[in-house]
Amino acid sequence: MAQRHKAREIALKTLAEWDFKKSILKKDFVDIEEIINRNIEEVNSENFKENAFLRNIVKGIINYQTKIDKVITDFAPKWPIERMTIIDRNILRIGVFEMLYDKKNPPKVIINEAIEIAKTFGGVSSGKFVNGILGAIYESLKEGKNLL
Repeated sequence: MAQRHKAREIALKTLAEWDFKKSILKKDFVDIEEIINRNIEEVNSENFKENAFLRNIVKGIINYQTKIDKVITDFAPKWPIERMTIIDRNILRIGVFEMLYDKKNPPKVIINEAIEIAKTFGGVSSGKFVNGILGAIYESLKEGKNLL
């Protein structure tokens, strides 16, 4: 499995746990470093080479969560972010972060990765849901719209 794909999967696991503890358990502080380190250990950290990429995604999403969530909400007005599953909203956060802030990978690669991860970890319609929202965001970016 490609290293960046694995990094995105670990980012999803990390963000889902962080999101659950913050929103469901109402914890004020969640040690994101502890979650990242534990999740890397679970996948044999000796062979994992995308530690910086993973940390950049997770910490970037946490830093820009409000702006990222607003973009998602703008493109999914019938689905309030708190009604989305934890998995779907965090896959979307990863995709939006990569397209708007990280910009190290082509948008089509980012969308394809998000769809594959959604099919693996999400529900029956997660792949289509993620594809629809990230595809619309990509089209807006191609038109030169500033989404931030």
